[in-house]
Amino acid sequence: MRYAIYFTPSFSDPLTLAAASWLGRNVFSGDAVEHPAVRGLGMHEIAFHTALPRRYGFHATLKAPFHLHHDCTEAALLRELMRFAGTLQPFEIPRLVVGRLGDFYGLVPERPCASLDYLAAAVVQQFDGYRAPLSEAEIERRNPDGLSAPQFANLHRWGHPYVMDEFRFHMTLTGPLLSRDFGRMEAALGAYFEPLLNEPVEIANLALFIEKEPGAPFVVHSLHPMGRVAARKIA
Repeated sequence: MRYAIYFTPSFSDPLTLAAASWLGRNVFSGDAVEHPAVRGLGMHEIAFHTALPRRYGFHATLKAPFHLHHDCTEAALLRELMRFAGTLQPFEIPRLVVGRLGDFYGLVPERPCASLDYLAAAVVQQFDGYRAPLSEAEIERRNPDGLSAPQFANLHRWGHPYVMDEFRFHMTLTGPLLSRDFGRMEAALGAYFEPLLNEPVEIANLALFIEKEPGAPFVVHSLHPMGRVAARKIA
């Protein structure tokens, strides 16, 4: 079993429901969801281009998937995640937009957000002791020869190349695309998601995702509210 610490909106959030339809799977229930009808892109094309992110579900990575260290238990991880989330203050991303990251698309902050960068770095550091060291095979799957020097150092220190200064918050919506498909995909994503992106997005929880067996879809195990629960209820 592997664990991951992600951000995802609540199960009833309109963005969660829209993303579940786009990706074809609800990450909370694990159920398949019918793809939407979007002008300019067939449902079979959406299914094809979302196959990779469908397995991981709608999320933004804070701590990438990891096996538990042999000295740690799931119960201990849960306790620490609950405690740690309670020490953090919720905040807002002013606006998410559809953006291209290399050869795939996702939702990204319209402007840099220092609070996101701080949160991601804090999660990576706080929970590194719960992570089993990477095996040689896992390192090789990351294609270390194709990484920059900082990314290579991150892989060996933190178990993932895209952390700390290399971190870029994104919520993946497609797998890799050919350049000839960029225009149609960007137009389709914009038409589908932009009506939902006019309001700030609240970062108010840390989500524990699990992969029950190799290759299985990731699902939400639990959401852990940020900030003291009593204080949030009063507010």
